[in-house]
Amino acid sequence: MGVKVTGSEWYILECLWQKEPKTLMQIATELKERQGWARSTCATMLKRMEEKGLITYKGQGRTKYFYARIEREEVVRKETKDFLERVYHGSISMMMSTLVEKNELSEKDIEELETILEKLKK
Repeated sequence: MGVKVTGSEWYILECLWQKEPKTLMQIATELKERQGWARSTCATMLKRMEEKGLITYKGQGRTKYFYARIEREEVVRKETKDFLERVYHGSISMMMSTLVEKNELSEKDIEELETILEKLKK
């Protein structure tokens, strides 16, 4: 995926990843509750996202049903990599050190990380 996903686009993608397809009205209702967006804002965002290739739609009569064209995991991987490069110059150990020093890791987080590291060792 070469396209950057903006914060606003994340909101719409999250709506679609939760349950697809959705109509403009369904998306607008959800984002009005969560973000205070108007229907026109949603319509503008959907058009831009379609042009970028992030979403697509299928028409049924006068209604458009929107779908994400990218998987959540794909976007998360790219965003994580970009964040790691931008903030920690690509150093996972520097990021982890920051989290540990600030006591940002719960016991559950530590157990999950240990499990991941054990899998990598095998």
